[in-house]
Amino acid sequence: MQEDKLKFLFDQFDHTSEFDSFEELASGHINDTFLIKTIAKPYFVLQRINHKVFVDVPGLISNKVAISRHLKEKLKHLPEEQLRQQVLDFVNTKSGKPYYQDKDGNYWNVMVFIEDSVSFETVNNEEVAYEGGKLFGNFLFLTSDFPASKLTEVISKFHDMSFRFFQFEASLKVASNERWNIAKPYIMQVNELKEEMHILQNLKKSGEIRLRVTHNDTKISNALFDKNNKGLCVIDTDTVMPGIVHYDFGDAIRTICNTAAEDEKNLDLVNFNVDYYKAYVKGFLEEIETELSPIEIEYLPLGAKTMIFIMALRFLTDYLNGDIYYKTAYPEHNLDRAKNQFKLIESLTEKFKETEIDNLSHKN
Repeated sequence: MQEDKLKFLFDQFDHTSEFDSFEELASGHINDTFLIKTIAKPYFVLQRINHKVFVDVPGLISNKVAISRHLKEKLKHLPEEQLRQQVLDFVNTKSGKPYYQDKDGNYWNVMVFIEDSVSFETVNNEEVAYEGGKLFGNFLFLTSDFPASKLTEVISKFHDMSFRFFQFEASLKVASNERWNIAKPYIMQVNELKEEMHILQNLKKSGEIRLRVTHNDTKISNALFDKNNKGLCVIDTDTVMPGIVHYDFGDAIRTICNTAAEDEKNLDLVNFNVDYYKAYVKGFLEEIETELSPIEIEYLPLGAKTMIFIMALRFLTDYLNGDIYYKTAYPEHNLDRAKNQFKLIESLTEKFKETEIDNLSHKN
């Protein structure tokens, strides 16, 4: 993107900084995100929200601004500098809106960049897994008294398993013969797991599991850490909306406990790391256990398996559809992502007994 356009967009927001340069932040499959470097700090993050994926961008931005305000209120005892390190700080436009819509219909928002922070695409030690658990657990704890009904459902049926199976079955009808045949072994795996993968949805539907505010994209790269690997801030709150705790727990485990990146082609490198799982569970429950019911805790391990599966299903569906949702770098990218997740499910299934919460002595 041209620098003069980014400078124009940045200058639509109510700040007192002078644009100096930019760099694109490549993390994420959906949106375009840029680090705006200014003459004097702080720097800023300028983001284009993909309105082809998110049909109600104003509602989405309203969600994340509301959650940010809620978190700031809960943490108002902290010094201002520390608060800016732990909660996303959004900047309004000069007209007072939390977003700017350009002439092409694109929506942009601006956040203050969190200095001296690091993020991880994969986890390489138990300390980061533990701190990640504390960070995401604390996010759920601090938002547990925010009425989920006040949030816009930014992606309809996002983790609805029946809906994802409907999409998958529709993709089978439009897939090219070549892609269908290549994906056949994984299509068979999907059908074998169908019944088990509906358990959490059925518990949610029956009301046995509570609907609450959830982040819905808790991959480890959406957690910021300080230089000492201590958790700082949960970021990328675009998908904050009503959900169940197992969505957030499971998606975090999906990335934290995968011994490889989610698009690693060498499946021998893809395994489920039980030690990282135990470390994450420990940190997570230290923060949120008092807010969870016994049945919510009991089904956390199934939440991990379910979220790995749903991502495998979504990657596979997009591959069969001809790559219309996720950004891809090469023709087989979505299939490689799907294969990766199915291998992770296989590894988790082999070790599932070790993941049961009662076996982890999490209160010790």
